[in-house]
Amino acid sequence: MSEQGYNQDTIWDFYQNEMAESFEGSSARITYLLNQIPKGSRCLNIGVGSGILEYKAHQLGIDVYSLDPSDKSIQKLNEKFPKRATVGFSQEMPFENASFDCVIMSEVLEHLSDEVLTSTIIEVRRVLKPGGVFIGTVPSNENLALNQIVSPSDGFVFHRWGHLQSFNKERLKKMLTKSFSRTEVTEKLFVNWATLNWKGKVIGFLRLSAFYLGSPGAGRNLFFKAW
Repeated sequence: MSEQGYNQDTIWDFYQNEMAESFEGSSARITYLLNQIPKGSRCLNIGVGSGILEYKAHQLGIDVYSLDPSDKSIQKLNEKFPKRATVGFSQEMPFENASFDCVIMSEVLEHLSDEVLTSTIIEVRRVLKPGGVFIGTVPSNENLALNQIVSPSDGFVFHRWGHLQSFNKERLKKMLTKSFSRTEVTEKLFVNWATLNWKGKVIGFLRLSAFYLGSPGAGRNLFFKAW
């Protein structure tokens, strides 16, 4: 594994297990994604984070399975949902062809190198049933350089969240159309109103207003659907 790959995996594993609370702000985004999936669908979630998607999916009657390279994350999920979570990589999935009605990758694609990203999309297509749907989100138009930091111990430069990719609508759609005949990409702003105090709700309202007025801003996501 390259030094860059090692550091990216280390960062991601840290946030999933030692800083799981960093995923608590994802509730609105995950709820939106799950609302796109019919009850009873057999779905694969790639990149489990804190497991919040799995918990919500089970509550909604979605038959969800999980794939993640983190042994700790998978162990935690299997303790709650036995035999539903598997350790593995998106570019080489340990599943048969046409296994799932839906594959979900929310805030994951931006963590992948060019080579792994290409292989992952091909693998997603392979494990989907005919007519199956690939859905997910990525940060919208992220300036990767603004989130780079330098390790004081060795001078290694890395992205604070382990991101390697930045997507706009055009790039994401072009990438997906290589493996899927139909694609949709839309920009979204997800606000977790229930967790905000009054100041946070005011800021959230202003951000949402700017979004609907078409003003540029950070903290937005691209939602994609491909089939």
